[in-house]
Amino acid sequence: MNNDRHATETNQNVSLRPRVRLQLGDEVALGPGKAELLLLIEETGSISAAARRMGMSYRRAWLLVETMNRCFASPLVETAQGGKGGGGAGVSELGRRVLVLYQQMEANLALCDEMTELSDMVIQSVS
Repeated sequence: MNNDRHATETNQNVSLRPRVRLQLGDEVALGPGKAELLLLIEETGSISAAARRMGMSYRRAWLLVETMNRCFASPLVETAQGGKGGGGAGVSELGRRVLVLYQQMEANLALCDEMTELSDMVIQSVS
């Protein structure tokens, strides 16, 4: 490998995005996809609408919600069964707090000195 060529491909302006995954045993209690799902459930009031926006099946979204709810002290997503008024879903108070803390962790990680140093070491694009 030509070290001169590689050196010219490094980019000090690259913005790396660290992604946090909270592992509980063999399960991912919360990660980027689940955080996005929580945000969209909060926004839409519906697991199915959130799933559609993410391009995933309702079943997949429901399984992710079940995992999150099982991994925390109380449910992050609360559901109401359909009927005359229709069903729906919402993010619980704990769910909103968990989401805020998760987003803060990702933001703090992105700003740490090690991320800056790693950004200086990566190439502009990966082919």
